[in-house]
Amino acid sequence: MTTAATKTAPRRPPRKTAGATVLSTLTAWLTRPLASFHLLLAVFGLLTVFGLVMVLSASSVDSFNREGTSYSVFVKQVMYCVGGLGLFYIALRVPVRLMRRYSLPLLALCLGLLVLVLTPLGTELNGARSWFMVAGVSFQPVEFAKVAFALWGAHVLVTKRGLMTQYRHLLVPVVPGALLMFALVMLQPDLGSTITLFIVLLALLWFAGAPLRLFLMMALGAVTGGVVLAMVAEYRMARLTTFLDPLSDPSGNGYQAMQGLFALADGGLLGRGLGQGWSKWQYLPNVHNDFIFAVIGEELGFIGCAVVLMLYATTAYVGMRIAFRNTDPFIRLVAATLTTWLVGQAVINIGYVVGLLPTTGLPLPLISSGGSSVVTSMLVFGLLANFARHEPEAIAALRSLGPGRVGRLLRLPTPAPYRPPARRKTSRPVPRTRPGAKSSGAPGQRRSGAEPRARGARSGPGSRAQTRGGHR
Repeated sequence: MTTAATKTAPRRPPRKTAGATVLSTLTAWLTRPLASFHLLLAVFGLLTVFGLVMVLSASSVDSFNREGTSYSVFVKQVMYCVGGLGLFYIALRVPVRLMRRYSLPLLALCLGLLVLVLTPLGTELNGARSWFMVAGVSFQPVEFAKVAFALWGAHVLVTKRGLMTQYRHLLVPVVPGALLMFALVMLQPDLGSTITLFIVLLALLWFAGAPLRLFLMMALGAVTGGVVLAMVAEYRMARLTTFLDPLSDPSGNGYQAMQGLFALADGGLLGRGLGQGWSKWQYLPNVHNDFIFAVIGEELGFIGCAVVLMLYATTAYVGMRIAFRNTDPFIRLVAATLTTWLVGQAVINIGYVVGLLPTTGLPLPLISSGGSSVVTSMLVFGLLANFARHEPEAIAALRSLGPGRVGRLLRLPTPAPYRPPARRKTSRPVPRTRPGAKSSGAPGQRRSGAEPRARGARSGPGSRAQTRGGHR
């Protein structure tokens, strides 16, 4: 029998499972001031290394057939990555105020390049005059125009943020500038880049707080424009019909899409092994560029594809985290827009490789081969990393604890805290008394006795401003 004096044994706390321990550790790490910055650097490094490995594997056969060596495309990609790292470092150090100040000249320069590329100075490749060839190195000006348009559009919308309820201030001059860029890019013609520019425009207006009915109208206009463009060009109509029925022409227009699906199916769960895929042996066109995700699925299987999807999902998370944790409205808008563009382009590329979208020829950011794409993607990651160091908690930690190991290694300057712009002073005369107060004297006469004390009391914004001015 038990008695009242019997002591009950203390209950042991429940043991944490491995999953709960990992989750609590990750949550604690994400609360650190520079967690966004370090997480973004980790994703950037993993995507870059993974892309170089897959470019080497996917381009080895094509490089040997053209140059007699399996490393020609890979060496060019490494050179582009070195140049991209230089832009990444510059974007990481440039002050935010300079981005806003020179956003319009940068956009004007990109518009000028888009005009010049249509002249004989431009180079035509694959039926599109979209490249400049300088010292044997080609680049597309439209890739840099996307970044310039995001910076300039964010600067304009933030400057006019108090007038966003009026359509003429919301749409002008951002939408006319976007339409001008659309026209110049479609004259090349380059439908894929036009789609990504449209994504940048939508992201700018969405995160600026445009009404939903505006996006419905823009979506209707985009669908109408896409149908018209498909009817005008025969190859675009062929892409659309092939997407709707890939088996209608499996050896012609549907050949690339079908071979991409065959490569994905051949990989299974674990893949055939790195470098052991068959699609790069002239079975799949543009295998190291537009359809490199098919090679990932064939050689690394479903696991490799899941890793790529996880890396882009992490990019979306950390990019939006940087946008929402900042107090500067310009940084918030640019970070959210660039993240939407980068991840949206990855979704489009993966979508048409797996057969969910029509083929548009957009590369997979940081993974597909191509100089302009990888350099611009690294520039975007540099801007996001710069914005990550401008989070209020990050600024406080950098100013109190020092730059840290990464900051000392890269010699990064300490970011300045965000200061809201000063309110404009009214030109109307400030009343000496509280509005609505009764006065026994004539207007403008000073009352004796209680008048100085009334002005010193809390009698409205005008009186407080005068009191502060007197103490100064």
